[in-house]
Amino acid sequence: MDAVPVIVVVDDDEAIRDSCRQTLERSGYRVATATDAFSAVKVIRLQLPDLVILDLKMPGVADTELLRKLKAEHPGLDVVVITGYSSVGSAVECMRLGAYDYLPKPFDTESLRLVVRRALEKRRLAVENEALRRTLAGASAGEALLGESAAMRRVRELVERVAVTDSTVLIAGESGTGKELVARAIHTGSSRRERPFVALDCAALVESLCESELFGHVKGAFTGATGSRPGRFELADGGTVFLDEIANVGPAIQAKLLRVLQEREITRVGDGRPISVDVRVVAATNRDLAAEIKDGHFREDLFYRLSVVTIDLPPLRARREDISLLAEGLLQRIQARRALPPRPLSAAALATLQGHDWPGNVRELENTLERALVLAQGAEIAPEDLGLAALAVVRSEIGHVGRDLSLASAEVDQIRKVLDLTGRHLGQAAALLGIDRKTLWRKIRSYNIR
Repeated sequence: MDAVPVIVVVDDDEAIRDSCRQTLERSGYRVATATDAFSAVKVIRLQLPDLVILDLKMPGVADTELLRKLKAEHPGLDVVVITGYSSVGSAVECMRLGAYDYLPKPFDTESLRLVVRRALEKRRLAVENEALRRTLAGASAGEALLGESAAMRRVRELVERVAVTDSTVLIAGESGTGKELVARAIHTGSSRRERPFVALDCAALVESLCESELFGHVKGAFTGATGSRPGRFELADGGTVFLDEIANVGPAIQAKLLRVLQEREITRVGDGRPISVDVRVVAATNRDLAAEIKDGHFREDLFYRLSVVTIDLPPLRARREDISLLAEGLLQRIQARRALPPRPLSAAALATLQGHDWPGNVRELENTLERALVLAQGAEIAPEDLGLAALAVVRSEIGHVGRDLSLASAEVDQIRKVLDLTGRHLGQAAALLGIDRKTLWRKIRSYNIR
């Protein structure tokens, strides 16, 4: 833990709260405080602290209720409980529930410093051991997340910190920003890395088969169900299930997902017997879920269950300083994957990449570089090899969308123009649009484009 440890002090007694804060800040720690159970949950979700100092008796909650909630949401969180002598029995119960230690009142500053130092040392050793295991396994939790911008450093920090917990994670970002890469990095950095990582694109699901895909079905559950089949949650048992584009699931499935997250059990379609599953859920969306909730399209309670920790991925245009490093890494990956001869980017080509807005984000950048490697004739990739000028022509022909046109209409228009430009070649059209073939085909079917 090279960064300054973060400690949250939760106590409704202002004198104790301020005394703890001052003592810990003088010892060099970053300290946040909370006065009640509600604010404690919010502060801990926001700060992702290394340690919590928690008063056992808080108004409005039973002795161990807040501890239970915190440990359920953040299993790897270390908690030191503050208790009066008359409540030592309850403190022992807290230890059984996962608290690291307890401090009986009244306590002096040296006792506080000692227990904090021990708890942080234990956490440091655990993190170092976890990092060593990841190194030996050949995969660091953030190795795929290239970029040195402040935004990407923050993403990597969050990935590293949340990976060693078992909390549910919501990854938000535009299409093509690498949400699945982040989900895989979280899984790789977790204790579940030896178990399955099962990804499901919710946007590609037919609504009538969504429940079966998620939870499985038994023979005869519906027409065509000629045998029993496990769903994605069963296949991911012990590991991680990644629900991409979670905003696309309907209300009925949202209700079932909420129950799975609460009860940790699923029921196959056509079967009334519950099946226990041990999975970590990571979800992703390119939509504004707050707006979806306001419009009645997404359950607020499910949102809070999924977003214990939220990771916001910045669009590529907001971190142009990363384009050079990203392009270099992607070129090496593409050259190895396609067995193509190495070709560096010319200075002019790099300037062209850095000046482009990248509506398709990293996925569009990768497609552009692969096309350039295939088509380039010279020793270096030149600006004309990138094909961005042709794409700019297509986008300029589309023009500005008027306020009387829907975004869907604009998207249909753009897809049609690009299909016409490429002679209806799906691979080339997908590359120009900065999406993959599967996404393009799904949009063609969804919009009924002939």
